[in-house]
Amino acid sequence: MDIYINALVILFVVVDPIAIAPLFLSFTNNNTAPQRKHMVTKAVLLATAMLLVFYLFGEWLLKALGISFPAFRIAGGILLLLIAIDMILVYQSPIRSTTSDEQQEAVLKSDISVFPLAFPLISGPGALTTVLLMASNTTDSIQMAGMIAIILLVMLATYIVLMTAPQLSKFMGETGTNVIGRLFGLILAALAVQYMIDGIKSAFFA
Repeated sequence: MDIYINALVILFVVVDPIAIAPLFLSFTNNNTAPQRKHMVTKAVLLATAMLLVFYLFGEWLLKALGISFPAFRIAGGILLLLIAIDMILVYQSPIRSTTSDEQQEAVLKSDISVFPLAFPLISGPGALTTVLLMASNTTDSIQMAGMIAIILLVMLATYIVLMTAPQLSKFMGETGTNVIGRLFGLILAALAVQYMIDGIKSAFFA
């Protein structure tokens, strides 16, 4: 059960739909409510497909590149730790957000569902790394089904948050969003360090 809880927490924290909601609103300031709903639906479906592909074929990809699971756990842990530091410091780096040029391009676009909403905001490098780490911890078909269910659950939560983004932003405000982000960041930092420890143990002490 712990493996599922850890995967659920890490993926939700990395995707961080609560932090995406204000960005989504700023990018779609001139769009109507139906247009926003259409973009959210399209973006979440695309992001879900990307995450599932990475999860299902992640092991094959790593083997094709000659990368061992312990090495990927260490590298993934480092990346997740950097994301956690960004969240704690409330700093939006390109690792889990968009650059200033990408934000400017997004504002000028009428449909941001593919870029930057689906990628890199929802299924960015951190989320893709997370699902590959989830795949590395899968040992049988039952666990695989459970991990796929977790991906779908997190994407459903993301869909709900983005669909209710206007109400959520008014309720939480910037301060509330930052406080939750820091809390999530602290949790993610601890889990990221655990990934690195597990990778080091597997690589050198197995």
